[in-house]
Formats: sequence, C-alpha cells, structure tokens
Amino acid sequence: MIRAVEKVRERLLRAAAALESAGVPYAVAGGNAVAAWVSRVDEAAVRNTRDVDIMLRRADLDRAREALERAGFIYRHAASLDMFLDGEGAKARDAVRIVFANEKVREGDVSALPDVDDSEPGDKFRVVTLEALVRMKLTSYRDKDRTHLRDFIDVELIDQTWCQRFPDALAGRLQALFDDPNG
Repeated sequence: MIRAVEKVRERLLRAAAALESAGVPYAVAGGNAVAAWVSRVDEAAVRNTRDVDIMLRRADLDRAREALERAGFIYRHAASLDMFLDGEGAKARDAVRIVFANEKVREGDVSALPDVDDSEPGDKFRVVTLEALVRMKLTSYRDKDRTHLRDFIDVELIDQTWCQRFPDALAGRLQALFDDPNG
C-alpha cells in the first residue's frame, strides 16, 4: 500500500517537473490538489489518491506531450480522455490524466474548468487555487467530489460564506453539504 501511494506521488512530481522544465503552463487538479490544500492545514486529514490529474490548455497539448514523453510517459487518447501512461505496460490507472482549461469536462456541466493561470506555486508543483478547485468539485459533484468538499469543510478551509462566491446552482450544492454533511 505504501509503495502504491509513493508511485502516485513520484508520477505527479515527474510529470510536473517535465512540464516545468519545458515551460508548459499547467496546474495540478483533482485529488492531489485537494491533498495539497488540506495538508496546508492538517497533514493527518490528507487522503491518498490513486491518480494524477493535470490541467493544461488544449493549445499546449503537443508541447506537453513532447515533455512528458521525454520523461517516460506514453500518450494515449481513449474514450474521449487524454492521458499519459507511466511507461510500457502501464494501465490507465497508472496514468497522468489531462483535463483542459477553459472547457467543460462533461457537456451538461454548470461551468467550465478554470484557466491554468488560476493556480499558484505549491511546494513542488503548481496547484489550482482553492476557489477554482472548490468550483471544480461543485461542478463535478460526484461522491468523491463531495468527500473532498467535506474535507475542506472539516479542516476549515471553507465555510458557509463561500456559498456567496458561486452561481446559485453551485452555491446550492455547497449549502447542502453544510446543511447535511452526511447526506
């Protein structure tokens, strides 16, 4: 188990370093971004994640591909997803998944993803800002997204005043978590 967690972290750091060295704008999103934010407040509250999500601008995909392939990743496009497998024989679970800035992940999403500029330097990689990440989690609103939002609430990174920052559809989702965290 420990090695599995370490491999995800190594994959994240290798991908971020490759993009940084090539000058490709990016931001870490998903569970690793949540972990980066939560760890700033309470390291004991950090959850492990099994994948790496990196946000790029679509126009930078070719440059990112060159940089990541030099770092040993293998590009794949399957089922409408762009990903970089972590070497020969790797599974989709062993990949860096790409999401595109300023685009909706799913057609019915309330809002598009932020731009990569809506990020800040973290300890070892650029991370989506907290507000942008909360918006992303409220937009996706899957079970794991609600869990991540509850983690933010539990470590007091966000409170009920945050509902005012979002359009009604997203604010209602956040308010629902404050009203019934287990619901």
